Amino acid sequence: MKAAFVSEGSGISSIVIEDVEVPALAPHEAQVRLHAATLNFRDVIVAKNLLGSMGGITMGRDRVVPMSCASGLVTAVGGEVSRVKVGDRVSPIFAQGWLHGREPTMEMLGAGHDGVARQQANFAAESLVHVPDELGDLEAATFACAGLTAWNALFLDRPLQAGEWVLCHGTGGVSLAALQFAKAHGANVVLTSASDAKLLRGKALGADVTLNYRTDPDWAAKARAVSGGISIVIDVAGAEQLEANVSTLSFDGIIAAIGMLGSEFSWSKMGETTARIVPINVGNRDEHEAMVAFCVHHGIRPVVDVVYDLDRIQDAYRHLESGQFFGKVGLNLL
Repeated sequence: MKAAFVSEGSGISSIVIEDVEVPALAPHEAQVRLHAATLNFRDVIVAKNLLGSMGGITMGRDRVVPMSCASGLVTAVGGEVSRVKVGDRVSPIFAQGWLHGREPTMEMLGAGHDGVARQQANFAAESLVHVPDELGDLEAATFACAGLTAWNALFLDRPLQAGEWVLCHGTGGVSLAALQFAKAHGANVVLTSASDAKLLRGKALGADVTLNYRTDPDWAAKARAVSGGISIVIDVAGAEQLEANVSTLSFDGIIAAIGMLGSEFSWSKMGETTARIVPINVGNRDEHEAMVAFCVHHGIRPVVDVVYDLDRIQDAYRHLESGQFFGKVGLNLL
């Protein structure tokens, strides 16, 4: 099979494709022929070692199969497996072994644990979730990291209520998933971007208010005015934008601290502001399954903007790094 490998800190140009043998199947594992995968900004972080040792993102080894989000078909199962069977459509969860509760494992795909940028892989069967017929392979491959992060930002610490307002920054995978989940739940969404063209696409997805933060320096005041106070900010930019985000909040609103596209994570500023900052650490298998069921019930179709073949994985990474996409950047593994 073909598999990609990245050397941590060596950059996108270090990613190589090699022909490797499929590992032997353990009794508790299922073998999955992976069909599709999608990238997250975290994958660029690993390749470029942008975070050092923060958050368990470093690999702790010379190289690793990158990426965390994929879907495929079960082709074989070990003798102890009952959760899945040959022919099932499945996705691996982001943190392998994190099935319930709030204590994540550190076996996060694509960093310390080999990820999904390969054609075939063995996973612990208990760390697989079923993909329903209503979702395509690429759509299901958006959920493990970006989708579940958005889900828990909205529904874990301070569950979103119908009629409340969510502020989504940018048009990447997390923000668009949050937009779609919030609208399906009966909430309202303010969407920001530096691109008027992307804001038009966001409007078509259901955004109630769109604001260009590059051309409108008063975007935060306008978000506060139109909403009467934001209940949940989907914070993918980090501490650089914290003050503006805090100014938009309702009296009980929260900053769902997710990313660091522009600076360090906002949770580094906890205790320095009266606003409640909630770090979002993706989620467990139970939450993944609840999210998928919600999407099926509401007919949500995740957005994949562009797809590259595995042999062009470096191009896919560079496309993600450029920011010139809407939703998710995908990989075809067939």
